[in-house]
Amino acid sequence: MRAPLYRQTPPAIFPVALGFMGLGLAWKGAVGVLGMPAWVGDILTGAAVFFFLFFAVFYAVKLALRPAVLVEDMGSPPARAAMGAFAMGFILLSVALASFGVAVGSVFWVGVVLYLGFATLTLRSLLRDPVEARGFTPFQYLSFVGLILGGAVGLPSFPALFWPMVLGSLVLFLVISAGWLLKLARVRPPVPLRASTAIILAPLSLFAMAFARGDVIWAFQIFYWAATIAAIALLLLVKWLTKGGWTPIWGSFVFPAAAFCNMQALATARGLSPIAEVALFLGLAIATPVILFILYKHSFNWITGELAKKSGAATA
Repeated sequence: MRAPLYRQTPPAIFPVALGFMGLGLAWKGAVGVLGMPAWVGDILTGAAVFFFLFFAVFYAVKLALRPAVLVEDMGSPPARAAMGAFAMGFILLSVALASFGVAVGSVFWVGVVLYLGFATLTLRSLLRDPVEARGFTPFQYLSFVGLILGGAVGLPSFPALFWPMVLGSLVLFLVISAGWLLKLARVRPPVPLRASTAIILAPLSLFAMAFARGDVIWAFQIFYWAATIAAIALLLLVKWLTKGGWTPIWGSFVFPAAAFCNMQALATARGLSPIAEVALFLGLAIATPVILFILYKHSFNWITGELAKKSGAATA
């Protein structure tokens, strides 16, 4: 008999939940700059909040039933990244709730504490892995650089944390990027992991947003154009990235696409780029159906149990 769904809640669902919330916030950000109907962003954000909380509760129940599943779930780089996305989801949840006039600062702190805890467990796992398995991967952006999300949303309630969070994340980003690029020069990612290449778009977009909010415009311009070029390159490589068909790794497309759209919305609102308005429109036109399709695929495969099976999720 198959275990109940809540006992096998896969971490692979959380990158999708994180990106779904980001998509809703991007649509809400487009209201003032593109004249998009407000109800679209409200519906998407509300649905995304419910989606995230639904799986967060399920995963909490899974942990309560057998706490050891956390260590088992973090046995691979994609799963460790997914748990980082789970923690980042609480940071973004605080923003989503605030967009509806519900200010819950404690939700932000839950995300920060969880993120630091998961990052510590990930580092511990890396140090215990065989030497040949310790290489840099794009999954590590979610595992170690995710707190840049706090800087990207501006931290209005915690201004003292802004620059430590941004600059600390920047150091980790540069180290991981250098290591990963050197690795790519020697070996290409296997077909099932190619989609993870898209994750690079997320930190690039979030750093651009953070530096825009910090009024460091020259740094914003560097990351903005890097993110825009990366997005174009990913579109050109889409056939290569998706070769082999759907896998749970396709969740790697979701949050980066949403982060890119939010960056363009911020750039448009502040008049920081002459192409931002067009890029936002095109970004939403492409990202919305892609994100909703991946959301459907992950949800359907969760119901059938295939998502847990294919992502190697532990069972409570």
